[in-house]
Amino acid sequence: MSRRELREQIFKFVFRIEFNDKSEMSEQEKFFFEDYELELKEEHAKHISYKSGQIIDKLEELDEQINQKAKGWKTERMNKVDLTILRVAVYEILFDEDVPTGVAINEAVELAKKFGTEESAGFVNGVLAKFA
Repeated sequence: MSRRELREQIFKFVFRIEFNDKSEMSEQEKFFFEDYELELKEEHAKHISYKSGQIIDKLEELDEQINQKAKGWKTERMNKVDLTILRVAVYEILFDEDVPTGVAINEAVELAKKFGTEESAGFVNGVLAKFA
């Protein structure tokens, strides 16, 4: 599985926090991996689980950072797909030394094109540019 595919799965899992309480995420993780259509290598499942857990643990801090940079927007008002993409990317920019900032931004824009609205890619790029 490529890094892009792993990031997409992390995005899909972290998106579940919008519909479930933080305390339910371990159960959601079980459902997530049971529902997975492809055969996942154990190392990939561990990566998805670890990184998703890190992002969810830092949600308040990530949202605070996003709120500081997204002038005129608050996370409460953002499209939930865009917000989840921003959370993943901001986590990578601030806390994941293995992911260069430019890569985090480019990958976030690609996720926005795939899962967001017509305006999502531009919005995500604009917010993340302030982190660069």
